[in-house]
Amino acid sequence: MQRTGAGVANLINCARDSEQEVVILQELDATDRRILAALDDDPRVPVMVLAQKLGLARGTVQSRLERMSASGALRPNSSRVLPSALGRGVAAAVSAELDQSHLNEAIAALRNIPEVLECHAPAGDTDLLIRVVAKSPDDLYRVSEEIRLCPGIVRTSTSMFLREVIPYRTTGLLGA
Repeated sequence: MQRTGAGVANLINCARDSEQEVVILQELDATDRRILAALDDDPRVPVMVLAQKLGLARGTVQSRLERMSASGALRPNSSRVLPSALGRGVAAAVSAELDQSHLNEAIAALRNIPEVLECHAPAGDTDLLIRVVAKSPDDLYRVSEEIRLCPGIVRTSTSMFLREVIPYRTTGLLGA
């Protein structure tokens, strides 16, 4: 398999049991990128049609999709659903300061809040950066309070997004 870039990347993911596990994510090659770009155009295309369109064997496409899915290279299909379609049209970023000895407990509690879409541990003064959605500004206050009350979280700061100007995308990266 031809490699592009550095080869294998290590990603740290927090497992469901609050322990950390290392996931080895193999970098996508040119064929993987072609498959994903075609799926980005039409995510519901059958594997056989996709294989014909790309001039690949059906088994090749199927096995590569299974490998990418098993390795964690593909997000769950639910990430395609717009929160506003679920009645959660208010989006925000919540910065959280932690008591570092309770990091795993805080992450476990955040996993149980449905409005938490993602959580990152950035470099700098913020310990966790949490992207959330809510039904209204009042509901955003509720979500922010629920986050603030998680074990180990000492202080939060919430910034509401007024409008999305560039939605989440990877299409440009597939061609890079």
